[in-house]
Amino acid sequence: MKKIISLTVSAALLLAPLAYTINAPALNLKVDAVSAASEEAPAATAKPAPKPAATAKPAPKPAATPKPTHKPVATPKPTHKPAATPKATAKPAATPKATAKPAATPKATAKPAAVPAATAKPAATAKPTATAKPAATAAPATVHQAVYQDGVYVAYGDAYSKGTEGAKVTIKDGKIADIELLRTSPKIIDRNARENYSGVWVAYGLMKDRLLGKTRDGAANVDAVSGATRTSNGWKLSVDRAFQRSLEHKPAGAVYFPGVHMGVDPEGKYAVFATYEANKLTEVKLYPLNASGDFVDEKAYTPEQAAAVAAITPALLAKGSAAQPVAGFEAETKAAVNAFWDAEQNASIDNKAAYIDGFYSSYGTARSVGVERADIVIRNGKLVDVKLYRLGTNLIDRGATAYAEVVKANAPMTAKLLANGSYIANYDEKVDGISGATESSHGWNQAVERAFEKALKVPGEGQYFEGKFAGVDNQSKVFLLADIAADQVTGIKLSLFGADGKLIADDKRTEEQKALVDKLTAGLLADGVKAADIAGQEALSAAAKAALTDALTNASKVQGTYKDGTFTAYGDAYDKGTNKAEVTLRNGKIVNVALSRVGMNMVDLGKAAYAEVQKAIPVLTASFLAAGTREGAQDVDAVSGATSSSSALKAAVDRAYGKAEITEPDKAAYFDGIFIGASADKTVNVMVTTKYNVPVTMVVYFLDDKGKVRYGLNDDELTVKYEIENTSNGKGLHKYGYRAAAFGANDAQKAISAKAVEAIKAALEAAGK
Repeated sequence: MKKIISLTVSAALLLAPLAYTINAPALNLKVDAVSAASEEAPAATAKPAPKPAATAKPAPKPAATPKPTHKPVATPKPTHKPAATPKATAKPAATPKATAKPAATPKATAKPAAVPAATAKPAATAKPTATAKPAATAAPATVHQAVYQDGVYVAYGDAYSKGTEGAKVTIKDGKIADIELLRTSPKIIDRNARENYSGVWVAYGLMKDRLLGKTRDGAANVDAVSGATRTSNGWKLSVDRAFQRSLEHKPAGAVYFPGVHMGVDPEGKYAVFATYEANKLTEVKLYPLNASGDFVDEKAYTPEQAAAVAAITPALLAKGSAAQPVAGFEAETKAAVNAFWDAEQNASIDNKAAYIDGFYSSYGTARSVGVERADIVIRNGKLVDVKLYRLGTNLIDRGATAYAEVVKANAPMTAKLLANGSYIANYDEKVDGISGATESSHGWNQAVERAFEKALKVPGEGQYFEGKFAGVDNQSKVFLLADIAADQVTGIKLSLFGADGKLIADDKRTEEQKALVDKLTAGLLADGVKAADIAGQEALSAAAKAALTDALTNASKVQGTYKDGTFTAYGDAYDKGTNKAEVTLRNGKIVNVALSRVGMNMVDLGKAAYAEVQKAIPVLTASFLAAGTREGAQDVDAVSGATSSSSALKAAVDRAYGKAEITEPDKAAYFDGIFIGASADKTVNVMVTTKYNVPVTMVVYFLDDKGKVRYGLNDDELTVKYEIENTSNGKGLHKYGYRAAAFGANDAQKAISAKAVEAIKAALEAAGK
């Protein structure tokens, strides 16, 4: 009878048009964690294990069908411009349904044995034989379609001492619709591509192209990138784990991904490596982290660190995240347990985090003197990185110029939030605020709370947060405070900036200014950003509507495309210098820009620049501010007489936007172009050309005390120049394009090459994305 049932299930699976899986352990793309040096000598690509056969023997009872996991929503799209009027918007669309319904549990295929016929009548003296009972019906195995739920899933590969690989995968209709490849620091925070091994630089783009559009099986079979095999396999493993997390029906009995999983406590004190095999914790390693977030070398452990590791590790292995404080190491145990919990979440197939891992930014309650902002990173529902800002009335970070008490409060409030692993619920100003800066403390906590809400897998009700939000047009003409409740603007307080860049106090306005403010306010309250312009005040009317748009964007629950802040980038260089742009962005808009022409020593030429360039800079500055956006800046007309500098400055602005991207569509180490850098003493300049996002050629210049190129070089200078300029063919990574170090046959050459290396690193920093 068992054979009949097994054959029937097998036949059904062979005839079915969809892929099926049985509730058995999920496929395991196991990649061994190896030393950092092995990236250049990779192992063979690991391939997924074959899926379990569909003809497993039926269990005595049908396996209970697992309930589908909660469906995450798709990644929020970049913030769009607010609707014409700030009226309530429609509620968010329902979470998309799974792409296919799971197959119903099949009925038993074998019929029960027929009841035996009655026995012949016995002789008078014999008793009748008892009637045989039918054989019990065998229960079938529960079989489900491999249905992957649409949504965004983050998963990580196996850990090693430099961090781990990860992938943020958008799955739609069972395929990879979008993907962000991660390579983390030891604190498990994604880092810039150029901070990785050179072999990984080109791997980001190649692997993304290979993975996009693939199914789970297709992704498992893509080729690794030569020179980045371990990293490629780490990404493939991360993708496979993301697919497993998206399964509507998780494999029965499978709780943890097999492998080595990494976790770090929010304060960055400890890292834990937890190894799981067949759903069991088999090994725990505990590592202290230094102030830079790197592993402390075991040979450099202090006696206290060595004692803590020895005492806490067994407790973690025995009890995991339920480990009790070890006597004498209570604070260390708490941090270590938090790190273990993080590793456990990374290992869990059915990760229950309510938030999507990543970067988020938001604002606290605005006031007439400015507002607080928080930029955070979330992992497994915990706050793992946070930066706090105090913005002035122009909504630009004040930095060290903020009130002294606010500046002093930044570090302790940052520490308090990280220790809590989140915003502080039920915030109490007397208990939780930092003395001397309680208002800013509250604003920062509120900003972190709102940033968390932006990260929710299932968005809350409404398009906007409720409260008071500030907005400023990108040319700082109008400051606006908007009260928002139930997605409606219920109040507006509008102020004007004076020529000195400060707000004009209400009692200092002229009668004409008072009347203008009243008209602008009434129009915005009635018609929002569709308010009609006031005759003769078209520019100020446009500024008021832009300020309302800014306030609504600051109140939005959707994360934007770019980080706020100031980003510095350069246009293409030549042998006289380069063009520099310092671009300040808020909500993707240019709110400030400083343009300059720098010489070969990287010092602003100011009035020593060509006359045409000096004339072009203020014109281009105004044009970029008026354009306001990345796309608009590229449509700005070149200034006659300074065409080359105009083009270079436009490129610099675009590259500044590239540095501000939260998610890089084309993740790479460097921009393509020509970049220069100078040694610390300004005597050596190196020009680096990057192609295909890697440095391929270099030219060395020696400078005089005025920053001009010097000729008549001595033998040692010529030797260094020749070595750097002629050791690469210009078609691949330059010899000194990765981890350049000083060289030379004598002390003079070593000293000169050391300065050249400084200049190379500066040029690569200018080229870096």
